[in-house]
Amino acid sequence: MKDILLVGPAPEWREALKKAVEPVFHLEYCPYDKAISTHLRDKEYLVILLSLHLLESQVSLDLLRQIKRISPFTPVIAMSEEEKTSLVVEVIREGAFDFIAKPFERQKVLLSVERAVESKRLKSEIDYLRREQDIIYDFDAIIASSPVMKRTIGILKKFSQTDSTILLTGETGTGKSFLSGAVHFNSRRKRRPFIKINCANIPETLLESELFGHEKGAFTGANKSRMGRLEQADGGTVLLDEIGEMTHDLQAKLLRVLEEKSFERVGGNRTIHSDVRIICATNRRPEEQVQEGKFREDLYYRINILRVHLPPLRERRECIEPLARLLLEKSCRNLKKRIMGFSPEALDALTGYDWPGNIRQLANTIERAAILEESDIIQGENTILPEPLFPKAGGKTRTMAPPYSIRHQEKEMILEALERSLWVQKDAANLLGLTPRSLNYKIKKFGISHHRWRKHQ
Repeated sequence: MKDILLVGPAPEWREALKKAVEPVFHLEYCPYDKAISTHLRDKEYLVILLSLHLLESQVSLDLLRQIKRISPFTPVIAMSEEEKTSLVVEVIREGAFDFIAKPFERQKVLLSVERAVESKRLKSEIDYLRREQDIIYDFDAIIASSPVMKRTIGILKKFSQTDSTILLTGETGTGKSFLSGAVHFNSRRKRRPFIKINCANIPETLLESELFGHEKGAFTGANKSRMGRLEQADGGTVLLDEIGEMTHDLQAKLLRVLEEKSFERVGGNRTIHSDVRIICATNRRPEEQVQEGKFREDLYYRINILRVHLPPLRERRECIEPLARLLLEKSCRNLKKRIMGFSPEALDALTGYDWPGNIRQLANTIERAAILEESDIIQGENTILPEPLFPKAGGKTRTMAPPYSIRHQEKEMILEALERSLWVQKDAANLLGLTPRSLNYKIKKFGISHHRWRKHQ
């Protein structure tokens, strides 16, 4: 039974409140003359109902302060014979969750108690998530067994203490998004929003509105004004993933944000100021994009202040085994399975593989192995590792079945890439040398579908 405490009411109040909350909650009683500190230290309650004396309001307020001092996370609902405005204001200011005046209607009392219980649950959940967040994004807890990764983490630690723009480069799946979160949650901005925007996954026509917001009537379908992500993140951090996919017009507007921390919503003329830290990430070579005219040179120099290159998994093989064990533990929690580790054959296969899809591909491989495995050790036959779609220089050229047409050949190559990348479209695009937007267009063109995608449709 869920226990709530009733402090110091008259006998007739007790009976009325008992009828109001039971049988949902169990009501315990504590008179004024008993030391409330002893009562609260003996037991923890979901909610405390506190009776207030109108004629001795200062005594009642002192008791409320004492309760909040001993049990700060327990919601207190104040009750009185009259709804005196000055008293209501004072008790709420002192930390009471709610105020109820007579008559004590059952539905009113029960609703207030249930709201207080839900509020306590949500606060506990938020507090837990914050603690988990600190643990997850602790630089010292990040797996960095190789010398190159240790240096990278050391650099990011220093960068996190600044407000300067950071540019993260590296292949798809190397952890750019995760490490940008580590930078934010180890910075002075950690209590403010951290917002991720993937520039490749949002159509060009919508990306500007997503970033800067829009005013009502700015374009067809803009039925009301909308705040953009840069405005929402005021005081925090914004990750612009795949920044190389951004159009020149948007690059120019982003340059202004970096230089002046100001912008206008789409269709608006009011200048909005937002103190945001920008982290940019790309799996492309920005220098080459500048030379090809696909990326503004002035923006390149503006974001290339603090640059960190994340090495691919094949260049930090010492990290593969500890990462695999961590990912296996995570998969087992999700699948509610008990698997203790890897056989020597499975471990050799994992550590000897080049991982073209990096950590994301490793995670998918471990998840599939955990699903297939029926013993308490991952066996070698369940670590299915596909050969790279495109061979290394000097290797044998991969042969394909004779195509019926160029269209058929293109579809077959896309299907092959999707299978190799476990149907992760972004990884398949990387293998094919396409942008995610281009691959998505071709997938729709050829009518390719997969059961994993249904929830995103």
